[in-house]
Amino acid sequence: MKTLSLKVDDSIFSETEKILLQMKKPRNRYINEAIDFYNKFQKRLILEKRLKMESELVKADSMSVLREFEETGDVD
Repeated sequence: MKTLSLKVDDSIFSETEKILLQMKKPRNRYINEAIDFYNKFQKRLILEKRLKMESELVKADSMSVLREFEETGDVD
């Protein structure tokens, strides 16, 4: 486990402390869970962005193939 020094805005710290009192959870555990949640959220955003980009890359080819299929269907 790594030790980390962290500066937190006063308002965020106060709100966190209030929540921790209600949850009866150690601050360290809460922060670890929050970072883990945020990391998963960011990974999903990165994946979404990559999938959109890749989708745009194949979009033109897909439309071309579709047109070819439509053209061959008209011949019959």
